[in-house]
Amino acid sequence: MKKVSRTASAAPDAELALYSSIRSLVLSARSTVARGVDLVQVRTNFEIGRHVVAHEQQGESRAEYGKEVLKRLAERLTVEFGSGFSVTNLKLMRQFYLLNAHRISQTASDLFETSKGRIGQAASDLLAAVEKRPFSLSWSHYVFLLGIKKADERDFYEIEAASQNWTVRELKRQFDSGLYERLALSRDKDGIRQLAQQGQIVSRPQDLLKEPLVLEFFGLSEQARYSESDLEGAIISQIEHFLLELGKGFLFEARQKRFTFDGDHFFVDLVFYNRLLRCYVLIDLKIGKLTHQDLGQMQMYVNYFDRYVKTDTESATIGIVLCKKKHEALVEITFPKDANIHAREYQLYFPSKEELQQKLAEWAAKVAG
Repeated sequence: MKKVSRTASAAPDAELALYSSIRSLVLSARSTVARGVDLVQVRTNFEIGRHVVAHEQQGESRAEYGKEVLKRLAERLTVEFGSGFSVTNLKLMRQFYLLNAHRISQTASDLFETSKGRIGQAASDLLAAVEKRPFSLSWSHYVFLLGIKKADERDFYEIEAASQNWTVRELKRQFDSGLYERLALSRDKDGIRQLAQQGQIVSRPQDLLKEPLVLEFFGLSEQARYSESDLEGAIISQIEHFLLELGKGFLFEARQKRFTFDGDHFFVDLVFYNRLLRCYVLIDLKIGKLTHQDLGQMQMYVNYFDRYVKTDTESATIGIVLCKKKHEALVEITFPKDANIHAREYQLYFPSKEELQQKLAEWAAKVAG
C-alpha cells in the first residue's frame, strides 16, 4: 500500500478551520468594496495575518510545517479568489499583523469573528471594525513600509504619508532621499523622538530645515556646467516637486522679486510663504563657494522684508542661502545661534542612506551625551 505523506494528504481540521475563517473574511471584505476599498483591504489583511499567527501558535512549531500550511492555504485561496493570496503575500500579512498587533484592541478584532450563526453579520461587522482603527493608507503603502526595518523610521513615514497624502511613489522618493535622517540631523534628542511619534511638527523656523536638500528631479548632472539661472529655471519648471522637497506649508510667491532701496535695485531669487509659520521664506541660490558677502546680502533681504513687507501679525522672515557647499564656521561666526538666516546645502542625487544613518547615529550619541 502506497504511503501518503502529510503534505499531500487532506488538510487537518485546524487547517480547514483556518481556511474557512479567512474565506469568510475575504467574502466580507468584497461585500463592502463600495464603502472603502483600501481600508477594508488593509484591515482584512491584518486579520488574515492574525488568523495565521493564531494558528501557528496553536499548531506545530516546526518551520517546515508552517511553510506547508501557508502553501496549501495560498493554493486554496487563489483557486477561489484569484491573485493576491500567494505565499509571499500571506507572509506580508503575517508580518503586518505582528508589527501592528499592539495598535488594535481585542474588542475590535472580535468584530471580525464570523463563527457559526453570524455569517450574515460579517459585512457590517467588518466595516464597523475598520472604522474603529484609522489605518489610513493603502495596502501598497504598508507593503513598502514593511521593508523599513527601524520602527521609529517606519512610524515617521507612515505618519507623514497619511498627513501629507503621499502616493506610494512620493513615499518611496522621500524614503530614498533619506527624509527622516535629514530632518533628525537638525534636532535634539526630544526632537528626534517626536519625529517618530508625531511626524514633522512645524512650530518654529528650525523645524523646516533639512540638509541636504535633494534635487534629483531637476535632471541636472552633478558634473555638468550650469549657472545659478539654470538652477533657478529648473526649480520653476519643477516647482511642485521642489515644494514637496521643501516640506510642509510652503506656497510659491515670486522669482527674482525686485525691491528698491535708496535708489538701488535688488532681486531675491525665490520668495515663498509658509502658512504654518505665517512668514516669508527667502531663498538665494549659490553654486560657488559660500562667502561672507552671500550671508550679508541675505541678511539685508530679510531685514527689508521684516521692515517693509511683512505685517504686524506675521512672523519674522526666514532667509535660506541654498548652496553647493556651505562653510559651517563662517555661518556660525557671522550670525548668532537664534538668527533667522540659514545656509543649507543641496545635491542633485540621492544621498547614501548608510552615510546619513551613520551621521544620525553620531548626532544622536552627541545629543544624548
